[in-house]
Amino acid sequence: MLIATAAVGITVFCLTLWCSLAVARMRDLPAWRRYLPLSLFLIALGASLLRAFGITQIAGTLAFPLTLAAIVLSLNEIRSRRSRNRAGLPAG
Repeated sequence: MLIATAAVGITVFCLTLWCSLAVARMRDLPAWRRYLPLSLFLIALGASLLRAFGITQIAGTLAFPLTLAAIVLSLNEIRSRRSRNRAGLPAG
């Protein structure tokens, strides 16, 4: 069971990192929209690291929702860019 939990955690970590970096590379977006998913991911990672110091309530309250928000925002930006490219609209 521990291996399955670790595998899911590593998968979510990699998915969030990939999506956040993909959005950060989109030059046609304003800076705040490019770096919002990455900053949410880093805040969630910091909150998750609080578990190592015994502060589990803050980690449990913040880490997962912020990670989910980073994934949702990233996928929304990626999908909207793909739809703009398919429609032939200019960037921005």
